Amino acid sequence: MNLPENLKYTKDHEWIRVEGDIAYVGITDFAQSELGDIVYVDIDTVDKQVAQNDVFGTVEAVKTVSDLFSPLSGTVLEFNEKLESSPELVNSDAYGDGWIIRMSIDNTAEIDELLSADDYREVIGQ
Repeated sequence: MNLPENLKYTKDHEWIRVEGDIAYVGITDFAQSELGDIVYVDIDTVDKQVAQNDVFGTVEAVKTVSDLFSPLSGTVLEFNEKLESSPELVNSDAYGDGWIIRMSIDNTAEIDELLSADDYREVIGQ
């Protein structure tokens, strides 16, 4: 199971990469493998404020739809447009080209509440 040490994680299987005052958010390799083939990513919160743990969109796989929960409070700045034509990038490159949103960070203290790779391994039993 691929879990980059430089990322933070949530119990709801999102990952976050902080670059300055911006965060990239996606779903973990574990989550995409559990969901199966991703066929659609729906984000309706671009340019909207979201609170930590709010739903910011959904990921649709062949057999299920799963909510996406914001790991931080902030404004959704961008949806990864590559996912419109290639949602399978979430499966093939979960931590790279498969990122889902880019958001501003309202409260940097929330980052410290997120899980390390080791903590997340415990959550998923790895």
